[in-house]
Amino acid sequence: MTALLDVRDLRVEFLTDSGAPVQAVRGIDFSVEAGRTLAILGESGSGKSVTSKALMGLIDFPGMVHGEAIFDGRNLIGRSERDLRHVRGSGIGMVFQDSLDSLNPVYPVGAQIVEALRVRMGLAASAARRRAVELMTEVGITDASSRFSSYPHQFSGGMRQRICIALAVALQPKLLIADEPTTALDVTVQAGILRLLKRLQGETDMGMIFVTHDLAVARMIASDVLVMFEGVVVERGTIDEVFRAPQHAYTRGLLSSHPGSVSSWRELRSGHEAVLEREEVVDVDSI
Repeated sequence: MTALLDVRDLRVEFLTDSGAPVQAVRGIDFSVEAGRTLAILGESGSGKSVTSKALMGLIDFPGMVHGEAIFDGRNLIGRSERDLRHVRGSGIGMVFQDSLDSLNPVYPVGAQIVEALRVRMGLAASAARRRAVELMTEVGITDASSRFSSYPHQFSGGMRQRICIALAVALQPKLLIADEPTTALDVTVQAGILRLLKRLQGETDMGMIFVTHDLAVARMIASDVLVMFEGVVVERGTIDEVFRAPQHAYTRGLLSSHPGSVSSWRELRSGHEAVLEREEVVDVDSI
């Protein structure tokens, strides 16, 4: 099957005051197919969120991005902001961790969805409003027609995140990038958001990249997994393969850091600690 997105030798570095670059992502490769979800898994600082932002052209100076990210036959890396505007939304949608940062606080949520539909899809005002209400209903906003004129601060965190998902899927993207979208939510709301994303994916066959540090979330949402450590990929495979028989010390450490995997809190380890304990060094050239 042809990949929706094919990433080759993606590298992201940031210039420091001394002029020496810090490599945040060091030559990673992966692909995403329609109807499948790739979880990018790793602890804070592993490079997973930087990877997702690099794909969307959201790395600002002093950051520099190199490599290839082939989407619809064209490389996203190095394209102008004007070109990327045509890709974002209708080609690739994105949901961020902080819904308050993603929504404009001075406009009603319905108006924000309507604007996207009118500007990007050319819908008339009445048609855009009807579709916005439909989208809000689809993502689980009860009595959407009356909540249409509500402002972001009048919704709970979980409901705001549902609005963000409605915005992200409004233009029917082929690929959705979800960067830690459930981290700030309690587990009950989190489960509802994950079910929503899986349902929407099933209805549209969109591909999805789901960035997370949460093993339980990755297992619930993903079909494939990419494990990152210090900017490189240390393990990849289907979700069942990686969880059943992890090959790298870092992955084994991540799995053992989950409370359900140990009999005592004393046995808990981070992925980084597991690498140090086993003196397993990540060799970029060997991956």
